[in-house]
Amino acid sequence: MDDIVKKAMAKWPNVPHCYGWLALDARGAWRMRDEQAQHFNLPGDKVIQDALLAFINRNYAVDERGCWYFQNGPQRVFLNLESTPFVARTDPAHGLVLHTGAPVPALDAAYMTEGGELIIVTDGKVAQVDDRDVAQLMASMEMDGQGASDDAILAWLDGREASLALRYQGKLTPVQRIARAEVPEHFQFTRLPTPP
Repeated sequence: MDDIVKKAMAKWPNVPHCYGWLALDARGAWRMRDEQAQHFNLPGDKVIQDALLAFINRNYAVDERGCWYFQNGPQRVFLNLESTPFVARTDPAHGLVLHTGAPVPALDAAYMTEGGELIIVTDGKVAQVDDRDVAQLMASMEMDGQGASDDAILAWLDGREASLALRYQGKLTPVQRIARAEVPEHFQFTRLPTPP
């Protein structure tokens, strides 16, 4: 967290929290949600200013309830999450990077939902892979020790008994099934935080 943020928090400790004004979409874009976007349940405008993106990424945290927020000076701006607290993208230099720019050196776990959404866990961070990049990772899937075809993965998603794994950075990580609706509870985060 930035020092300027810590100083603001100490100077104004009782600033009310903010809900609904900022979101993270399933492709890793921060979105500002004004009153109209909130009223009509629209995604909001993408944040594109480099300095603001870097500031949000540096001051992104989670509270004891599993609600993710951006610490904006003394105020916590709680996030609406379209998918998971982090989003991963493929990167030619690192393999995968999180939407915050942090590289993914290794996978601790991998999951796939009934809709084919790929979710990884790295260093305690839960990230859904950007849907535009899932196809690249499918080429690294193995089933029962051999390359997994698209048809075999679809059959696995439909309940076929087989051992599916993702090869990443030379290591094979088993892929587990998970229902999309169960993701927040399983990983203990809140998609749409509300005041306590």
